[in-house]
Amino acid sequence: MKTIHITHPHSLNKDDLAPTVLALGYFDGVHLGHQKVINTAKKIADDKGIACSVMTFDPHPSVVLGKGDKPVEYITSLTKKEALFKDLQIDYLYIVNFSREFANLLPQQFVDQYIIDLNARHVVAGFDFTYGHLGKGTMETLPVQSRGEFTHTTVEKLSCNNEKVSSTLIKEHIRQGEMSNVKSLLGRNYTVSGMVINGEKRGRTIGFPTANVKVDPDFIVPKLGVYAVRIQVKSKWYFGVCNIGLKPTFHENKKTPSIEVHIFNFNENIYDERVMIEWYERIRSEKKFPSIDELVKQIEQDKKYTQEFFEKIYEHTCFLS
Repeated sequence: MKTIHITHPHSLNKDDLAPTVLALGYFDGVHLGHQKVINTAKKIADDKGIACSVMTFDPHPSVVLGKGDKPVEYITSLTKKEALFKDLQIDYLYIVNFSREFANLLPQQFVDQYIIDLNARHVVAGFDFTYGHLGKGTMETLPVQSRGEFTHTTVEKLSCNNEKVSSTLIKEHIRQGEMSNVKSLLGRNYTVSGMVINGEKRGRTIGFPTANVKVDPDFIVPKLGVYAVRIQVKSKWYFGVCNIGLKPTFHENKKTPSIEVHIFNFNENIYDERVMIEWYERIRSEKKFPSIDELVKQIEQDKKYTQEFFEKIYEHTCFLS
């Protein structure tokens, strides 16, 4: 896959670009609905015997156009999206810098400069895709503005349990800690990335050392509680139990949650290492224990449950430790 970063106004020449079927969208999460759009584009490209391309935008339009009173939370980082597009075997990825100047393009200007001038022969997008100033361009206006240079396909909504598969719905499930629902909509487990930082080092004193992870700020963090997770350290995946919480057994008025992973079969110093956490299941809520002994007993139960959980998924996995 070739990635092409575009800043408006661009100087790309249509004659220098391969003809493609172009899938349009922001694609946060690259969820099953997005995959339906992209796979439709791929099939049409294969039928036409030409390449398939995807156009996405960075940053999120609301970062530029919003009021700025609420930070934008993402399901996938741009780097993760790029990797997912590559996995979907896209030939070309256009990443357009979303600026105010770009946002002010009239719908016809967007079509001329970002579809026709990029040598798109067919366009695929979801039924609710909009383009141009104030989103006035829609899939209904697209054929009128195509100037006869390309054809198009509108992909209807994908539903799951009578709800539209959407980034908004997925974000709500993440916030509620409903990770199996998230997986059913994403088509994979939700992941976040971050840095291992110094913590209170209390875990090692009770026999359960943890990696204290400062998650990158743009990601949505699941609901407080204890989770079965995998964690990627130095390109290798490990199983573990993660606690997101305020540690009420030790703190009365802690305001900022910490994210700590007890990694099975692991004994390395990984401070300042970047890691990725993959979320599988919320085991229980966080609670205050009457004593350290009671807390340790519960952690042992959480670990046992998680080991058995993963043994059902990954056969012949050794969890000794």
